[in-house]
Order: sequence, then C-alpha cells, then structure tokens
Amino acid sequence: MEKRDGLFPLYWDVKTGNLFLEIPKTGDEFLFYTSLPAGLGSNDIGLDRGQVGRSRLVRFERVGPKILLIEANQRFRSSSINQYEQKAVADSFASTVHWGFAVTAEEGTRVLIDLTPFVVRDGHDAAAALRRSRSGAYKVDPTRSAVYLDRTKSFPTNTEIEVLLTFTGEPQGPLVASVSPSAEAFTVREHYSFVALPAPGFVPKPLDPRSSFNAVTYMDYSTPLGEPITKRYALRHKLPIKYYLDPGTPEPIRQALLDGARWWADAFPAGTYTVEMLPPDADPMDARYNMINWVHRSTRGWSYGASIVDPRTGQIIKGNVTLGSLRVRQDYMIAEGVLAPYETGQPANPAMKEMGLARLRQLSAHEVGHTLGLAHNFAANSASVMDYPHPRIDLINGKPSLANAYGKAIGPWDKIAIAWGYKDDPLDYKTYRFLSDEDARDEGSASPVAHLWDNGSPTEELGRILNVRSEVLKRFGETNIPVGQPMSTLADTLVPIYMLHRYQTEAAAKLLGGVDYNYALRGDGQKIAEPVSPADQAAAKLQLFRTIDPAVLTLPEALLKLLPPRAFGYPAIREQFKTRTGLVFDPVAAAESAVALTIRLLLNPNRAARMEQQAARNAASPSFGAVLKELMALTAQKKTGLQSEIQNATRMVLLHHLMVLAADDEAQASVRSIALDQLLTMKADSSLAAALIDRFQRDGKPPATAKPLEAPPGQPIGCEDPFVAFR
Repeated sequence: MEKRDGLFPLYWDVKTGNLFLEIPKTGDEFLFYTSLPAGLGSNDIGLDRGQVGRSRLVRFERVGPKILLIEANQRFRSSSINQYEQKAVADSFASTVHWGFAVTAEEGTRVLIDLTPFVVRDGHDAAAALRRSRSGAYKVDPTRSAVYLDRTKSFPTNTEIEVLLTFTGEPQGPLVASVSPSAEAFTVREHYSFVALPAPGFVPKPLDPRSSFNAVTYMDYSTPLGEPITKRYALRHKLPIKYYLDPGTPEPIRQALLDGARWWADAFPAGTYTVEMLPPDADPMDARYNMINWVHRSTRGWSYGASIVDPRTGQIIKGNVTLGSLRVRQDYMIAEGVLAPYETGQPANPAMKEMGLARLRQLSAHEVGHTLGLAHNFAANSASVMDYPHPRIDLINGKPSLANAYGKAIGPWDKIAIAWGYKDDPLDYKTYRFLSDEDARDEGSASPVAHLWDNGSPTEELGRILNVRSEVLKRFGETNIPVGQPMSTLADTLVPIYMLHRYQTEAAAKLLGGVDYNYALRGDGQKIAEPVSPADQAAAKLQLFRTIDPAVLTLPEALLKLLPPRAFGYPAIREQFKTRTGLVFDPVAAAESAVALTIRLLLNPNRAARMEQQAARNAASPSFGAVLKELMALTAQKKTGLQSEIQNATRMVLLHHLMVLAADDEAQASVRSIALDQLLTMKADSSLAAALIDRFQRDGKPPATAKPLEAPPGQPIGCEDPFVAFR
C-alpha cells in the first residue's frame, strides 16, 4: 500500500480503493471536524464550497476487538484535580461514540483501521440541509463515491482526508435542479480533518460581555459556591496570525479583499497579523491555513466568518471566511439605480465599480473580524466594521453621490476590542457602545441604537434618506440601464431604490416604546435601562408616518410608461415586486409592500405593549392607543388619482395587521383590546372590509385573502452574514 506519513499515517490500497489509518497510540485527544471543499452552489440550500463544520474534541479508544471514536461532552466539566470528581461529572452527562472500527492489524501500541466506511459517507450531514430546505430526501450512493486522493494528505500536526460523494434521492422543489445537471443525483466533496491539540501556552481569557468577543461556554461543577458555575472564555487566536486569500479570486476583487482583510493590521502589534495569497501547492481545507474563500452561488446570499476552536480554551485553530461572489453585483445595481450612469454616448460612471469594491473591502474586514473572535456590534455604526452598513448616499449640489458609500478602515471600537482581547489593554466601554444580534434583529426589539443596515441617528437619517430617495426617483429612467438592455429590467433596478428607506424605517420604529440600555456590570457607571424620551418617540413617529404617505409612494407617470412586462428570455424573479395586475408592472402593489413593512413594525405586539406600559409610567410618553388612532386618521384621509388607490391598499394592510394583533394570544391584553376596537371601526370602510372582519370574528384568525403582498427580499443588502454562533 502507498503510505502518507503524518499525525495519523495513511495507507492507500489502490487495488481495493480502501484507505487505512494508523493510530500510533489510543487514548490521546485531538480535534476533528468536517468541511465541504466542493459544494452545491445554492444559497437557499446552504451547502457552500469552503463551509466548515463544528470542531469536536475526540479520541480513539480500544475496546476488545474494536476501536471507538469517542467525543467527550465538553459542555459539562470538572476542573478539579480529583479524578473521582472528574469521573462523577463525566458519568452524569452523555458522551458520543461517532464510529466503531474493526482492528485490521496491530503492532505494539500501533493499530491499523479501515477508514473507508467512516469517510465515504455523509459525515458533513449535507442531507440534513436538503431536508431543511425541503429539497427532498437524499443519501450517499457508495457505488458512485470514493476517496478523493488528490486532497488526502497527512502532515506532522494534522491529517486531511477528502471524499467524492454522489447523493441520490427523490427531489422536491426546484432548488437542486437549478444548480445540478440532474436533480436525481448530484456530486460534491466532503473533507475530514484530524488535528493535533495546540501546544501549551495559550491562556484562556474570561469573557467580558462588554468586549464584543464571542465565547466558548461550559459548566464547571468544581466551582466553589458563590462563584458562577458557567465559565465563558473569549475566542482568540494565538499570535502571530496569518490569513490566506483564495487564488480563485479574480482582479480587481482580489486586491479589494486583500486590502480589506489587511485593515486589521492596524489593531495588532507590528508583524503579528498578515494576509497573503494562498501558495499554489497549499490546500484551502488544510487546518493550518486561515482562509478567505471566494465562493460562487446561483443567487445572492449571506457571507460567513466561521472558526474551528479548541473547546477547552477558546483558542481559534483555523479561521474560515466565505464570501459570496454575487454581493458586488448587488451593490453595482444599487449604484446604477442611484447614479443613472448610462448617458447616451458617455462611458459608464466608474463610481459604480468603486462602490462595489469599497463594499468588498468592508465585507472582507467584517468577516475576518468574526474569525478573529468578534461578534456583531450593531450599536457602532462607523465606529466598528462589525456593524452592517447601508451604503451612504449623499446629495451634493442636489445630485446623488456615492463617494462616501462605505468606510475605508476598521473603526475605533475594533481597535479597542482587539487591544482588550489580544494585548490585555483595559476595555474602554464608555466612549463607544456595543450591542449585538439579540438586541437588533427582532422587529420588536427595543434598543434605539442597535440596528442592521442603518446610518447615524435613526430619525434624522430616515428623514434624510427619504429626501435622497425622492431626488433619485425624480431622475430615475432609461439612463439607469445600459443601452441595449431590455427596458423591462429597469423594474429590477427600481426595487432597491424604491425600498431605499426600508432599513432606516426599522431603525426609527425601535424608538417607539424603546428602551436605551447597555450590557452594564454593577458599578461600571454605564446607563442600565432608560425609556426613550417622549420627544424622541414623537419625532420618530412623524418620520415613520412619512413612509406610508401616498404622495411619497406614488411613482411618476413618465416612469410608469418605461416599465413594460418582462422581455422574452427574462423570466420573473423573486427580487421583483409582486403584482395584482398580471404581467404589467403594478405601482399600487409596490406601494402596498412598502406600507406593509412600516405598519407591521408599528403594530408589533412587543412594541405596542412597551408603549402602553411606558405611557402608564409617564403620561407624556405616546401610548400605543394614541399612535394607532393617529395612524387610523392618517390612512382614512381622502386622496385622488393613483394616490387614492394606494390609500385604499394601505387601509387593507392596516386591517390585516389589526386582525393579526387582535388574534395574538401572546400579546398584552390591553393591546389586543385596542386593536380590536379600532378594527371594528373599519367595518364602515367597505363591504369587503366588513366581510373580512366578520369572517375574522367567526374564525378567530385573519382571512388568508386579506394578507398584503410581501416586499422583495431585502437582506442581505449586497450580501452579509446572519446571526450564527461564532460567525
């Protein structure tokens, strides 16, 4: 057999296609994880090239004629030196045996096992991703699967094994067929990494919740009484740190990603953080390389920053960034909508390309930041690259400009956080603020400062972006698409411009019933929890009402005449506005989907309950009932022309969300009562409204026919990353 020496020597039997692994000595712990070097290419399914799985602390144990691969339970431990205390904890919680191997040969402490059945299977659990996306039930066909020898190697500190797997099954839905030559069978590659535990010397750092670091968490049952039993240690690399960029990245994107990733050098001691191209003979799945991967999908989607971590200490072994390639094209389309850059006879405006590259620099830095240990900071805005930035659009002499669309460096908060995590500097938590995902992502969340895709002051910026949107729409027309492009594609470019205010609307809505708070520790002098002032809530309400004004939402007649049905060969896509007019562009439906976003936010049950409670505590604070009455009056105003149709649609959206709120068993009783009272007054709107309300009262739930049209997908705006642990 052909031998490949290393941490676990490998033996390849070319005649049988079997791969054997030598275990020098059983009982020693090591890290094990899976990854996906060749994926499916569907953002919706979520099997991306370069994806890594969870790291596990495992060992090989000899039990009679068997070798078991055992994962100890790292979530429950004992730090005591007393072996009986350790055993008591270990026996109290389950461990996992991942596989059992027959001994093929042995010599002294050395044991040989046939690894083939263990690796030529779905170890990465790709079938689960297919089930979650309702794409069908698939399993590995062993007759069409094999060890992938080109990427199967062993080194002194890690052993890397790759397999080619063909999945077969009964497909459901269109997703697999959209990215595979056959929906009945598709082939990907999965990878297994066995990695030696890092050398001693890494000192775990107890987490400070104000630091913005992610953490490894476990319960230590040897903790003395009076001390927290749950231990939290910040995720960090051991210096020095080196990252490598995927050589499959083309220029000028390559340089943009290198530049953005290198921003972090400003936060580290000189020479301890570097970024370079991956050497030609290196394997990106090799555990020794921190990777920035340039990954292609059939549709735009999120990017990720994941880490392989030593669960004992929080030491990051491998940072792994996945950047979706279609992000730059989304930003480019936003720039086309803003700049109207295609004047006849004139070259395309280079500002579009620069905006896209600026976004990629920021994104590269953001995702690398996750793999350095940092969480999102949605209270930071420009103070941290770990926030989600909306492209900044300025009006200069009345004309839109993207010169300041994205930042050009990491922020001051990023330097403060890295200095705390890697240099043990004191944490300055008073100058800049840190709030993360759980405080920002939910539509009903309360923080007035933690938002996604916002800029600056929520209320002031909403007013400003509505003015920018108005100016951009005045100029919107055929110069927003290149000469020779089907006019019907103008509707695609229109979507992000028409919805330009959607994220700032979410930010402003959080001031209503908002509570300003921090991750305060006792005695640290931070603000703990304080309701947003009545004046700030009232100001936010006025700007929010602007977003449902038919005058703001009505498109000009000249533009509507430039929006034909889709051209032959350009089928409908999910990122266009839905219609109630068949193939013809529907300006009322576009307004309806925009209105639905605002009204859903205003009638969020958690927000409504907070408003009622705050008004009970402070009479000057706007109650939900008072705001709802204003909203009812505003949407009942008589309009003419197309604005009248939009106003009618707005009333139907309001009717639906009042029914949803009134039927919500978990909503505060007073809020449900207010919603029901106002709903019943809408019976006078029309016979349709009366019929829908009667059906609601009979069935106890909103009729499906009353549901408003949804807006086209928004996030990721130019592609970003979702809230996943350590991402």
